[in-house]
Amino acid sequence: MPTPPSAPTPQALAVDSQVILHFCGAARTVTGSCIWVRSGQTSFLVDCGLFQGSKTLKELNYRPFPFDPKRIDFVLLTHAHIDHAGLLPRLIKEGFTGLIFMTEGSKDLLTFMLPDSGHIQEIEVEHLNERNRQWGVSGVQPIYTRADAEDSIKRFETVPYETWKEPADGVRARFWNAGHILGSASIEVELACGHEQRILRILFSGDIGPEHKLFHADPKAPENFDYVVMESTYGGRTRTKATPEHRRMLLAEEVKLALRGDGVLLIPAFAVERTQELLCDLIRLQEAGGIPRVPVFLDSPLAIQVTKVFESHLGELEDLGGRRTLLRNPAIVPTLTADESKQINKFTGSAIIMAASGMCEAGRIRHHLKHWLWRREATVLLAGFQAQGTLGRILADGAKTVKIQGTEIAVRAKIRQTDLYSGHADRDELLEWLRRRQPINRAVYLTHGEEGDIDALTVAITAAGLDKNRVIAPVLDDEVELTGEGPIPRERAAPRRLEPSVVGKPDWHNELAQISLDIKSQLDKAADDRSRKIILRRLRRALEADSE
Repeated sequence: MPTPPSAPTPQALAVDSQVILHFCGAARTVTGSCIWVRSGQTSFLVDCGLFQGSKTLKELNYRPFPFDPKRIDFVLLTHAHIDHAGLLPRLIKEGFTGLIFMTEGSKDLLTFMLPDSGHIQEIEVEHLNERNRQWGVSGVQPIYTRADAEDSIKRFETVPYETWKEPADGVRARFWNAGHILGSASIEVELACGHEQRILRILFSGDIGPEHKLFHADPKAPENFDYVVMESTYGGRTRTKATPEHRRMLLAEEVKLALRGDGVLLIPAFAVERTQELLCDLIRLQEAGGIPRVPVFLDSPLAIQVTKVFESHLGELEDLGGRRTLLRNPAIVPTLTADESKQINKFTGSAIIMAASGMCEAGRIRHHLKHWLWRREATVLLAGFQAQGTLGRILADGAKTVKIQGTEIAVRAKIRQTDLYSGHADRDELLEWLRRRQPINRAVYLTHGEEGDIDALTVAITAAGLDKNRVIAPVLDDEVELTGEGPIPRERAAPRRLEPSVVGKPDWHNELAQISLDIKSQLDKAADDRSRKIILRRLRRALEADSE
């Protein structure tokens, strides 16, 4: 693909500078996306996302940033997903005074998403503090509140696709459609580098959408970069290449199987994009008689608001078949209030219940899972990536019992998965995307992926011809100087916030929860009370031996 003509390089770029990247998140894990860039007198971020997954990883959301927010000049945001944008309110709360540059679609989504995130944190902290009080443990504060999030929106500045923006002296950026969600972008950045005033070209991929994704054109970006920082979420996987008709046929099979005999289908769905894609296909299937006409409860205030945002951007979206609305359909039952949500549990007969979050980590889906997981007539359809340590991943891995909000729940429901609605390019599509960016003159940094996927994508990229020494997988808090000759790893000024061995993996909290469930299961299976006491004595002796 030819590179569009560049605007004349501004004189502001002609400054002597080092270019330093610090990988503050999404390094060997898929959440917490944040890269700190320093160049000359300028310091900025690409994304500032919330960590999700294990408790060890989520604790990073409360720890100090590895930079001083007061010294960050601006932020370039790839897209609106919370793992890329969810710490922006905290950044501002702690002293950031600059602007946050993003596309119009991202701004429209975050106007609802960030206040919703703040509200969820307030509610979850309230529940946690109630349990802490019962245990005599000190309370905690939310990372930020709804009010903090609403204040952050004042810092947003929109930029059109494919147009140069100069947010500071020595830096210019251009946003390209990434085909991932509404408003998503890969961000091309040019920086002056070294005494020779060489212009260094870097591409931050953001999350790359698959080819032929519902609603969006294929990902787009120019070529010929010094460095590419690239996501690798599905770097070890290939998906079935399904036409829209085939995708709907496969979804219909899942739905009909789940609804058989007055069954109930639960779909933990990301409020942004995944919900709207599923709604679109479910409506088409019902209208065509491909699935039963049962109520589809859309139990997510955020998803309802986001769907309205999508409807306001219909001119930018594809594959809607002339449809002007997704919500005003007799089969769709939006539930805004908590009372309306609770009423769903009183419904009898077959139904589809869609609720956030997509990884089952927060929101109303957890209440529905508590109500339905132990029932054999229920099916849970996981329709997106499930990060390590999340409840969604634990269910996907076949857990027989789980803990939800402190309650042990037996898993008798059928757990199903589909990747037909993934918003991420798979391995083959990532390779093709990278091929179109060539030549890549210095290095590719693989981020936003778990270790196995990064390793698999590294093998595939080197097999395609790129020198393996130029394919680099940073770990959390790695820092590197980018030069015109190549990257130079830097010594860290401060200790890593987490050891690399624990990033992106189940932590001791996950193991404790599983061991607790296993102990209870063994006690339940024991023949009598005497056998149970023997099990407990053995456990106590093991604990005493370890404490000596």
